[in-house]
Amino acid sequence: MSNSFFQCNNLVKSYADNLVVDGVSFAIKPGECLGVIGPNGAGKTTTLRICLGLTLPDQGNVNAFGFTMPKDALEIKARLGVVSQFDTLDPDFTCAENLRVYGNYFGIDRQTLASRIPELLEFASLGQKADSKPSELSGGMKRRLSLARALINNPDLLLLDEPTTGLDPQARHLMWERLSQLVQNGKSILLTTHFMDEAERLCHRIIVLDHGKIIAEGTPRSLLNDHLEPEVIEVFGSGAPELKNKFLATFASRVEVTGESIYFYTATANKIMEELKAYPKLRVLHRPVNLEDLFLKLTGRQIREGS
Repeated sequence: MSNSFFQCNNLVKSYADNLVVDGVSFAIKPGECLGVIGPNGAGKTTTLRICLGLTLPDQGNVNAFGFTMPKDALEIKARLGVVSQFDTLDPDFTCAENLRVYGNYFGIDRQTLASRIPELLEFASLGQKADSKPSELSGGMKRRLSLARALINNPDLLLLDEPTTGLDPQARHLMWERLSQLVQNGKSILLTTHFMDEAERLCHRIIVLDHGKIIAEGTPRSLLNDHLEPEVIEVFGSGAPELKNKFLATFASRVEVTGESIYFYTATANKIMEELKAYPKLRVLHRPVNLEDLFLKLTGRQIREGS
């Protein structure tokens, strides 16, 4: 942690008898993207709110840039950029005006804003939309405008709460490209997401949060190596779950059944693939394990309510 410039130390937060954040500690380094993944109700958003000084922890503290939250909240927030889960753009202002008004909150002078706003709109691929209002933008454009607005104060750290939720694949990929550029240019990012491919693509390190606790932490590759077999065979279709009782399951290190699907996790897939030729009506997918497999192994396949 000594090389980090943003630290959360033993954060604890309860609402009534519900322990939402339970001893969470992590650090972020300059130029690093740290991902936080977990099921609904895991404590991700509350942790993010504590980082922003919007929620006070019952225990623990946040240290950033030589300051402490919430005592030095203004000094810390001046060096943060935030993209919330839902757009908070002003519908009455144009794209350029949204950036200008937000920049005024940080006390940025008019001359600096005059040069920075066109640059940020171009970065967000909105250079031709400066005079358009949010209602005239697509969902992807609104998210990119929110990102541009979060960059108006040239922050050291961006806090992004599920920034690509609701976007189509093209819009998501463009957003990923822009976030990657920011990291390459030295920005740090704290990212919460439900998209495992997003976490794997963008994040240097990942924290898995469940029931308010960190249950795993590491690089995407180290997490996969530490917790999973290298390969998985997915079998879909009526009768697939019955394969769990067949002898081919003995060739797998682990077998999971959900609905009409069965998953064989293994280091050697050849024998299972050979045996599956006897079931031509079933659909078979053989692939390397990924972060979604990790997520489901560590947090379970049961649907959770809440946020």
